[in-house]
Amino acid sequence: MAMPASARLEPLRRFGRRLGIGALDLLLPPHCLTCDAAVDRQGTMCGPCFAGLSFVGAPCCGCCGVPFPHAGVGTPSAAGPLCPGCAGRKPSFGQARAALRYDAGSQRLILPFKHADRTELAGPLAAHMARAGAALLARADLLAPVPLHWRRLLSRRYNQAALLSARLARRAGKPDIPDLLRRRRATPPLGERGAAERTAVLAGAFAIARPARIAGRRVLLVDDVMTSGATAEACALALLEAGAAAVDVLAAARVPDPRLEAA
Repeated sequence: MAMPASARLEPLRRFGRRLGIGALDLLLPPHCLTCDAAVDRQGTMCGPCFAGLSFVGAPCCGCCGVPFPHAGVGTPSAAGPLCPGCAGRKPSFGQARAALRYDAGSQRLILPFKHADRTELAGPLAAHMARAGAALLARADLLAPVPLHWRRLLSRRYNQAALLSARLARRAGKPDIPDLLRRRRATPPLGERGAAERTAVLAGAFAIARPARIAGRRVLLVDDVMTSGATAEACALALLEAGAAAVDVLAAARVPDPRLEAA
């Protein structure tokens, strides 16, 4: 049987891609994503900068994914040790995971991506997220980003969560619905607010723009930074009320709980 033309051309395509990458490297030598150090490949980090990243793994909360300072923290459960918040009241989302601990190391990736038009950082961040959230991606029916209010989107020009969601969906071969949720109103910064106040500020802040797409389906909600989980909770409630079967959350970085760190 004769080989299809597409198969015969594939070696030429691979050679062309390698040639194009080589030419780009000659014109623009690869540099670390977060400093000026030379690296072997575009889109990678130098050794010292990579060593400065803290990846979130065990021990962490089996529900919300907040990192634990040591293995002795947490209330035992079937899902794994739970942080005090999840042990007292389980969130509406099923499980949340994040790739990186939000600290000085990850901020060198997150802050330029979020505020300085470094949209090329979506690819490397999504790669870390795909590893951290492999189980969540595998069981998701579709992905959707946490939305920005239209005024914030207008000023920033892009939704960083939507860029991550698109990359992850492509890697996993799953549908991505960037306009599934919408933010009904602008909300103030939540940084200095307590858990109850965060919940009150976000109550009713999100609506579902395309409810027919989620009926009976498991949604993976994507965000750049997860702090207290209040935003994820508000989005999950809106999705579940609109008919989603379940909601999981995947973030690029997770802010540690200062109460756990102090303890």
